[in-house]
Amino acid sequence: MSQAELAGVINLLEEVLLGKRREIKLSLACLLARGHLLLEDLPGMGKTTLSHALAKVLGLTYQRIQFTSDLLPGDILGGEVFNPHTQEFTLHKGPIFTEVLLADEINRTTPKSQSAFLEAMEERQVTIGNHSYDLPESFFVIATQNPVSYAAGTYPLPDSQLDRFLMRISLGYPSFEAEKSILKGENRAASSALPERFSREALQAAQAAVAKIHASDEIIHYILNIAQYTRTHSEFSIGLSPRGTQALLGASRAYAYLSGRDYVIPEDVKMVMPSVCTHRLRDQHRSGEEHRLVERILTDVNIL
Repeated sequence: MSQAELAGVINLLEEVLLGKRREIKLSLACLLARGHLLLEDLPGMGKTTLSHALAKVLGLTYQRIQFTSDLLPGDILGGEVFNPHTQEFTLHKGPIFTEVLLADEINRTTPKSQSAFLEAMEERQVTIGNHSYDLPESFFVIATQNPVSYAAGTYPLPDSQLDRFLMRISLGYPSFEAEKSILKGENRAASSALPERFSREALQAAQAAVAKIHASDEIIHYILNIAQYTRTHSEFSIGLSPRGTQALLGASRAYAYLSGRDYVIPEDVKMVMPSVCTHRLRDQHRSGEEHRLVERILTDVNIL
């Protein structure tokens, strides 16, 4: 997948989500880094549209699960059903057996159903009964949830579940001009009408290339200094874990790849840091102020 091809993907997606180039690029970086994406935003901001469009352009299979309080793990994973004629159990696959899975309003289901994702997101396999079943190599979860201020009737994701997401981003309101174009129906394609540009094999090749992007010792030290700052500064009640530093490096490599480079620069780390770190950090004094903590990191920690 060349730089020109990736730019073409971003341009296509921007025809669906007008004026959201940065958020589209971060979402694609998350996929290229083999992570999972959490979209936290108000209803009607285009979260579902983005996930469907991304799967369509990249030629990946797509499933959507609407999470509700009565959803059961079996509704996600499927189950083994006994066939009395063959005297054998047959696997009936649930919607999780796909490449792009939209977990819509994931915080509206119970912790038991939320936990059904843990093994799938970490190991790309699920266990049903006494058997483990592999998920597709390109398995990618895009989960959506409403902000904390809309938390009535929800089950907030625990830290262990949040940590499975490489990035958390918000699409936010469109600009005045972008929303004007939306209302007038100008220059906006439907996600279902987007052309299929790539194969899953091309995507997997790009993911392999991202893993080989060079990160110098200076970049590694920069990331480690960020982690040490979060672990020792009094404003942080929870610092960045080793999994968090790996996530930051992986996302930085993917962003460098999307920018047409085979090496990471400090600006790559700074661009992905808010989406990688905000859901992994906790403010010692003020809950929900994680964005302020990331701004503090960007100000206080410099690359040597």
